[in-house]
This record gives sequence, structure tokens and C-alpha cells, in this order.
Amino acid sequence: MNIVVNDETRVVNARTLAALVDELGYGDARIATAVDGEFIPGSRRCGLDIVDGMRVEIVAPMQGG
Repeated sequence: MNIVVNDETRVVNARTLAALVDELGYGDARIATAVDGEFIPGSRRCGLDIVDGMRVEIVAPMQGG
């Protein structure tokens, strides 16, 4: 299925947002996710189905100052 992740078109096999996070290698990392502009908390990732054309943003916190 074709989706856009962080402004990059990707072909993915994942069927849920939680599976997508794993497929992309984030695993248990502390991240924030948004789908089509809406923040999706970690507790909702398992129940959110990925659909063709969806726009996903994944943001990991950065250290620095």
C-alpha cells in the first residue's frame, strides 16, 4: 500500500499504525504520531487502520540545546 511518511512516499505492508511504527524500525521508541494532521496517541495506534494515500508523521524527541 502507498502512503506518505514524513513527506516521503513509501510502500508498506503494515495494516495498523502500530504495525507501521514497528515496520519502520521505531519499535518501543518514544515517538509522537499524527495521521492526516491529527495527533494519534500511542494508546490508539493498534486500532487505527492504515489506508492507501494516508499521510503519517512520526516525530522522535531530540536532545540538544
